[in-house]
Amino acid sequence: MKKLGVIGGMGPEATSYFYAKVIEQTKADSDQQHIDMIILSHASMPDRTEAIRTGHRQAFLKEAIRDAMILEQLGVSQIAIPCNTSHAFLPEIQAAVRVPILNMVKESVYSIQKQQKPIKKTGILATDGTLQCGLYQRAFEEAGIHTAVPEASTQRLLMSLIYDDVKSGSYNNRWKFDRAYESLLRQGCQAVLLACTELSVFQQYHTLPPNCIDAMDILVKESIRRSGARLRDETDRPGICPPEKQAEQPCKRSNMA
Repeated sequence: MKKLGVIGGMGPEATSYFYAKVIEQTKADSDQQHIDMIILSHASMPDRTEAIRTGHRQAFLKEAIRDAMILEQLGVSQIAIPCNTSHAFLPEIQAAVRVPILNMVKESVYSIQKQQKPIKKTGILATDGTLQCGLYQRAFEEAGIHTAVPEASTQRLLMSLIYDDVKSGSYNNRWKFDRAYESLLRQGCQAVLLACTELSVFQQYHTLPPNCIDAMDILVKESIRRSGARLRDETDRPGICPPEKQAEQPCKRSNMA
């Protein structure tokens, strides 16, 4: 199997969650059947949304490129970055290394294209930075899928959920998520993409509507496939809390409890 490199720390819990999900979703009967991984948890990485908002991109790019080069020197065959907003910088990071970097944006759009029931309009729940640079909007439009984003007032609530709550270890303000989600339903969205890894973390503590699709989960599965390991069947995943028990109660993570 191929060695996977991860540029993480954006945020640290999202990286931990990504690692746990890779382990959980890999079909393995022994340690040796899991993927070899090198994770750089770069928690001091400059804020991605701030870099986009201000136009001061170089501080982030310098650190991200250096991490990618370190992973390449350590012999990884591919790199995953479990942070949606950082994909706004992906062309520059990829240009600095020969090892391929998995594109979470393209993989997410492709996954939605493959849904059994055709989806004509997808809502995007993401940081201001991800929305401002139009990452997902452009990719979806190129695929013939219309998009919508939360109204300004509910987007502020979503940013508060991401930065004030999840990044500080709080997962209780479900109402903030619901307001943003309902905003997208009012705009006629058939599916809603969780395009922020803090929302991926948030969903393990809450039962979200079935039309919510997690970009992190798509990146996890593609990382496993590209590394040459086998995906565990959806019905054969140990340690997952049943939906009826999730409610508002945090569930212990499988493999990482």
